[in-house]
Amino acid sequence: MSNTPSSELHDLGIAQLTSALRSKQVSAVEAAQHFLARARQHQNLGAYVAMNEDATLAQARAQDAALAAGTAAPLAGVPIAHKDIFVTRDFPSTAGSKMLAGYQSPFDATVVTRLAEAGCVTLGKLNCDEFAMGSANENSAVAPVGCDAPAPVRNPWDTSRIPGGSSGGSAVAVSARLAPAVTGTDTGGSIRQPASFCGVTGIKPTYGRASRYGMIAFASSLDQAGPMARSAEDCALLLSAMCGPDPDRDSTSLDVPAEDFSAKLNDSIDGLRIGIPAEFFGDGLAGDVRAAVDAALKEYEKLGAKLVPISLPRTELSIPVYYIIAPAEASSNLSRFDGVKFGHRAKDYADLVDMYKKTRAEGFGDEVKRRIMIGTYVLSHGYYDAYYLQAQKIRRMIADDFQNAFKDCDLIAGPVAPSVAWKLGEHGNDPLADYLADIFTLPASLAGLPGMSVPAGFGAGGMPVGLQLIGNYFQEGRLLNAAHRLQQATDFHLRAPEGI
Repeated sequence: MSNTPSSELHDLGIAQLTSALRSKQVSAVEAAQHFLARARQHQNLGAYVAMNEDATLAQARAQDAALAAGTAAPLAGVPIAHKDIFVTRDFPSTAGSKMLAGYQSPFDATVVTRLAEAGCVTLGKLNCDEFAMGSANENSAVAPVGCDAPAPVRNPWDTSRIPGGSSGGSAVAVSARLAPAVTGTDTGGSIRQPASFCGVTGIKPTYGRASRYGMIAFASSLDQAGPMARSAEDCALLLSAMCGPDPDRDSTSLDVPAEDFSAKLNDSIDGLRIGIPAEFFGDGLAGDVRAAVDAALKEYEKLGAKLVPISLPRTELSIPVYYIIAPAEASSNLSRFDGVKFGHRAKDYADLVDMYKKTRAEGFGDEVKRRIMIGTYVLSHGYYDAYYLQAQKIRRMIADDFQNAFKDCDLIAGPVAPSVAWKLGEHGNDPLADYLADIFTLPASLAGLPGMSVPAGFGAGGMPVGLQLIGNYFQEGRLLNAAHRLQQATDFHLRAPEGI
């Protein structure tokens, strides 16, 4: 039996939990049962959309056997939950859409497989905006566990507010201690922004570092998997397991070997040059967010880092560029959902074309339809050169801006979002308000750079504020080290919402 009171299990980080599992203070089965019970206790938050206790406990028993035999993998017994954009054999995979309601994949995504090989035990699937399209997690068309109808994911710091999106369920699961580790995906900021809004740590690695195989595609040249957890140390352990080449199954996978991202976590950051882009600190940035970010930057100065003014002159162009390229790729990727081979099919139709039309009209939500229509328009004859081609040219210029900046600095820091999390429904039928909230996360996504959100304090209404750190290609270790050193000097990442 466990020597660790179960009430304390959810307060342990992954490194601590791994130690407790290896020293037999707690078993993998006990850990899994504890987090499953917490997920049910807090199902009003809407974080989970699928659970399968039998499958979870079978995985946990297998990890206990490996621990007993001395053959355990590095993360043996650590509970994890996956964003519902990754396909899984033991749990439905819906991408938050009616189009895939009840879909059961015959295989696991590479990221899911790698984390399972590292010893992780899957608790379930987490809510997300439909096909990862959204900045608020208000676009999900799937009923959360315990609900009869689709419901928004709620921020545990204030349940009247959004958690951010599209990985909102993932951020809430970590913030509310419903899972110590989760996966998310970041296309334009969907790991970093919800991590900031929910007060957790999340990292998007360099594009191509983590395999996209089995990740239901939104925008293929932008989508990237990454971990979310309480601390940079936890994220380093997860990212080490997730990354690595997968050339046989993912043509965008980079031939870069996996590395131990936790190896240099305690390196000194004395003399580290942190670039501060003027464009990230303009009139659109809320005063409370700026104050928290400024305070975090002062901590870095105390740790010996140097703040260097830089410019990313095309920051404002990242919004129109992203909202041309991403919808264009989405219109292509989502053409496969036509009711023929898998997913939803309309019941009544006159012929094949009518079946396509009715299936897609019924299966897709408003935001997905909006992006498909925009994408199809910008790719159409007569508009391709004017919009899509121009957007790709500016995308290259945005990437060049970063390379120019990195001549003068080692990392770039700034806010993740212009404000703290807003109220549910506050943006109503104004999708542009959501789009504008991505202004600080989009540039790094368009350039394919690694970026992360680190808890940096609190703003209006006691809501969390994240500090964004952006590194050059393959500099995840440097990012995680800088985040870890900040977390050694502050305790924002350890704080939990009231009543959790």
